[in-house]
Amino acid sequence: MSTLPDVRGTLTPNKVLSDLTWLRVGGPADWLFQPADADDLSDFLRDLSEDVHVFPMGVGSNLIVRDGGLRAVVIRLGRGFNGISIDGTRVTAGAAALDAHVARKAADAGVDLTFLRTIPGAIGGAVCMNAGCYGSYVADHLVEVRAVLRTGDVVTFPASDLHLSYRSSVLPEGAVVIEAVFEGQLDNPAALHERMEDQLAKRDATQPTKDRTAGSTFRNPAGFSSTGKADDVHDLKAWKVIDDAGMRGATRGGAQMSPKHSNFLVNTGGATAADLEGLGEEVRKKVFLHSGIELEWEIKRVGEPLADRT
Repeated sequence: MSTLPDVRGTLTPNKVLSDLTWLRVGGPADWLFQPADADDLSDFLRDLSEDVHVFPMGVGSNLIVRDGGLRAVVIRLGRGFNGISIDGTRVTAGAAALDAHVARKAADAGVDLTFLRTIPGAIGGAVCMNAGCYGSYVADHLVEVRAVLRTGDVVTFPASDLHLSYRSSVLPEGAVVIEAVFEGQLDNPAALHERMEDQLAKRDATQPTKDRTAGSTFRNPAGFSSTGKADDVHDLKAWKVIDDAGMRGATRGGAQMSPKHSNFLVNTGGATAADLEGLGEEVRKKVFLHSGIELEWEIKRVGEPLADRT
């Protein structure tokens, strides 16, 4: 790999990524970079050789890193990027701020961003995935984001430039989101906190929150309008088609489709990334054979299988 630029943050070679993902799997990255602040990140990306791949990584809540690891500089934002400020109904949050923490701080100020409370992960990932819950999505509240481009330039994108759609966004290759601005409705703080407690209770009753998972494994299949065109209603649920194909509770090595909620892929202990991804692909195959529906992964999978590592 090319010589890396000097930094004020932390550069760690051959960092095993299993420690940084919720599923606790994954081989090493060539380098892990934890920038001190936005200027440190900007200088690093500007001076980094163009042939070095960059992978921005949040808290690893929706990610499988394959067992052979990642031939890249993984960029993980920390304390310099987790600030939260509130001005009226506008909430500005650093990309490393946890979604749940942003929801709580906003509620304290009487601003309704309660949909974020039960979304695992941090704001950067929520923006990139247009995360949502209980009928509300990032797209419903996002005003703008700041990002550092691969050239080192710091750019502000209005939400419309991200073309947010179901579980997706469009950002320049290698761009790292560092901050997002949201707009919420004013409401009574006590009522907002009560709503979030109700959401948590509902989530804990229906999802395997005590298990080692990465959130929903597959996107809900697109519904279809009366004209036969795909729409964004998503009335058809991934868990239902998985159940119908007989894959609730299915296992492979240490991986399992949760008996509690069949769209959650669980590391029951000792699973490899290959176990988890392999079981997911088996589920996709069984669902397609049963119903003709092709499930799409919601969990991001990156890196190389162990056999491909040289």
